[in-house]
Amino acid sequence: MKIEKMREMTEQELNNEALKLKQELFNLRFQHVTGQLENPIKMRDVKREIARIKTVIREKQLKQNA
Repeated sequence: MKIEKMREMTEQELNNEALKLKQELFNLRFQHVTGQLENPIKMRDVKREIARIKTVIREKQLKQNA
């Protein structure tokens, strides 16, 4: 998802997306441990997406407090 699209989303939508991605990361980790993960780079991509979402949420919080 593009950062511009994330900035247009509400904080609640971003939190829901983060929860969905955390669940996906859990499933990817499980597949990795059991040797079923075909593309380990997918784990890195999901972690980065979660970090982007958390960054946008923090930006929104700082904007509200200012």
